[in-house]
Amino acid sequence: MTETQSTLSRRTFVKGSLASLAATGAVGSALYGCAPQTQAGNEEMPATGEEAAPDEIHWSQCNVNCGGNCIFQWHSRDGKVLYMETDNTGDNDLQARACLRGRSMRRWLNSPDRLLYPMKRVGKRGEGKFEQISWDEAIDTIAEKLKYTIDTYGNDAIHRVYSTGMYSTTGNPTSRLLNCLGGYLERHYDYSANMILGSMPYMYGDQFSPYDNVHCSSFSEAANNSDLVVMFGNSPAETRMGGANAAWDFARVREGVLSRGGKIVNIDYRLNETASGHPDEWLPIRPGTDAALCSALAHEWIVNNQVDKEFLDAYVVGFDDDTMPDSAKGQNKSYKDYIMGTGYDKIEKTPEWAAPITQIPAERIRELAADMAAAKAPYICQGWGPQRHTNGEDTTRAICALPVILGKIGLPGTNSGQREGSPSVYLVGSLPAGENPVQVTIPCYQWVNAVDHGHTMTATNAGIKGGDLKNDIKFIWCYAGNCLTNQHGDINYTHEILADESKCEFILVWDTVMTDSAKYADILLPDAMRSEQLNMQTQGYSEYYTSVIVGGPAQEAPGECRCSYDVCADIADRLGVKEAFTEGRTHDEWVQHLYEEGAANDPAMPTWEEIKEQGIYKRELEGSIALKDFRDDPVANPLGTPSGKIELFSEQLVEIANTWELAEDEVINPIPVFNPGFQGYGSVTEEYPLYCAGFHHKSRTHSSFGFIPEIEAVARQQVWINPVDAEARSVSDGDVVSVVSPAGEIRIEAKVTPRIIPGTVGIPQGAWHKADMDGDKVDEGGCVNTLTTYKPTPLAKGNGPAHSMIVQVAKA
Repeated sequence: MTETQSTLSRRTFVKGSLASLAATGAVGSALYGCAPQTQAGNEEMPATGEEAAPDEIHWSQCNVNCGGNCIFQWHSRDGKVLYMETDNTGDNDLQARACLRGRSMRRWLNSPDRLLYPMKRVGKRGEGKFEQISWDEAIDTIAEKLKYTIDTYGNDAIHRVYSTGMYSTTGNPTSRLLNCLGGYLERHYDYSANMILGSMPYMYGDQFSPYDNVHCSSFSEAANNSDLVVMFGNSPAETRMGGANAAWDFARVREGVLSRGGKIVNIDYRLNETASGHPDEWLPIRPGTDAALCSALAHEWIVNNQVDKEFLDAYVVGFDDDTMPDSAKGQNKSYKDYIMGTGYDKIEKTPEWAAPITQIPAERIRELAADMAAAKAPYICQGWGPQRHTNGEDTTRAICALPVILGKIGLPGTNSGQREGSPSVYLVGSLPAGENPVQVTIPCYQWVNAVDHGHTMTATNAGIKGGDLKNDIKFIWCYAGNCLTNQHGDINYTHEILADESKCEFILVWDTVMTDSAKYADILLPDAMRSEQLNMQTQGYSEYYTSVIVGGPAQEAPGECRCSYDVCADIADRLGVKEAFTEGRTHDEWVQHLYEEGAANDPAMPTWEEIKEQGIYKRELEGSIALKDFRDDPVANPLGTPSGKIELFSEQLVEIANTWELAEDEVINPIPVFNPGFQGYGSVTEEYPLYCAGFHHKSRTHSSFGFIPEIEAVARQQVWINPVDAEARSVSDGDVVSVVSPAGEIRIEAKVTPRIIPGTVGIPQGAWHKADMDGDKVDEGGCVNTLTTYKPTPLAKGNGPAHSMIVQVAKA
């Protein structure tokens, strides 16, 4: 806590690039961003005439999952937040200013929709009928159900479902508690980068991560050194907003690249917000066909002798027959054979072949190929939308193949084809989860199948790791997440599975408001928000600097909301493992312990007393070049592939394709090819004649903030439809339309705009599902996952249908 009268502590948090600010003598409110020493807002003086207590400043963060963790300054009085400012400390180039969405957090904190008391279900699952109970009854029930599940089925019948609604170093103690009880069924992969995580290790090695700066270059490399930026489905202005987030970094990329006479190409089915105002950067493409474009680009480089043969021979397996493994030599199975039509489907991947698939003219493909080949330092990157298709496992590798073929990897200004890099330094750790004795894990998107028929799921039919499942999931723990229904996929099908109480026998949901997933809870708990308790967190995973923020509580938690750590400690006490869970520490003592552990390893950090006073410490990080060490010395720094090289052809994938149990329409390819995928290119019908894809919307982080009316009013939930498609259906801008897929139906407002490619409609993901699940199931909330079909992808068993849909649109 800091009052407006406070001065600097003896050690300023302004270090490194911020030191110049300290040198100017900036103190007090100039440094901390506090309000003037007068009444804040329009609050009146007390009627007694006594002087009001000064406002208190409490530092916190936007802890939702956009990767930003932007900084809040809460101004509080008498235990209640009055208003919020954001980061105004230090140099303007390093201020983690919250976006407008984040700045609405006070409306979330003080929302009339906050859950205030523990409740138990009294209606059917999904009906949303509950009655208030005491905390003792809630904790006793949870403890009893955990014990019953473990005793009856085993720990692998307990699953902590994927949830990302809150990020904090001590914010989610679930894994720690469950591991103290003997473990639980964990997941591998995640909903964000599911197909990337499941496929890229076969190309870049098992050490690969899309969340690091080893396989992904920082945006600063593009800003400082690139002469061409090619972005596939990457819109940081919508996915990573905020003052120290990738949206800000990309603004500097544009300035730097254009100042050197370079170009930016934004390949997307929409003129997204990042390219908005710069329509010359937009290259429209049919969704799900990025790999076809990549194949045609590769074709042009091959026929024009523009590939880097020397690099390919030294660093790559599978480009041509010279670089094929012995098991596949002389069989026309190389990537070049696929491109030139001498192997696989025997179709040459010319621009003329790609044009009708992608809706990009052949000459425009040739122009892009020429620009990329001529660039000295092309920065090629992809967002996570292209891989979130049913063919995403091939698509993400196809995009990454582009810089590989050109030999433009590991050099200044270049990238690996993956997303922009994430920071490498985290100053403090998180609450340790401990070791999970249950070794079996499931692909994150497979949990619905594991509820329905988990005991039949194996490594070869379901992507299970660590052994085969012995049980169906009988206990679901859902904390700070909306992935039971809203953010999962095929809501109507998932509802049927969850509503059947003979399948999953107990569901615990723990949240701040009544989400759609919360309606399926047997016990529903009200959570205290991070600004209502002592909170500590680092920078997010998408801004390129490092920091730690400590502060709070900014206000008292409403009703009977409690800190999740304290509740888990009570559950642990009921089950006899409290000492193992707490190690004798309270929540706040854990925060101090974790901070002091980090500070002991970093002498530049403030002391605990100093960080409590100043709230924030941050510093810049050096930029990074993807795969630089590998490029510099591939012998000393081999990749984690069997060959130690980049593998365009994977013998591991050949083995998987030969041994896994795949449906007739499923295929796992050893090289990155264009495969249309389920409900992809060519699948439209007379009944469902339009392609449909979801996209991230600036009004929400996934479904977070989706209940705040002020945001919804200024960034409405609308289906984007091209004027050509709207006219054919007599649909006008602002009309309410019906969108129907094989999986379900929604009602949504139409946005008629040339900013989307003809033949495709786009629906922002994250809108809150609102349907009568005992009636017609028509979703009046416009949730795109009402339209998705539950069909995990062949390799990653992931959420590819999120952007692969076929639909019809009509006036409602």
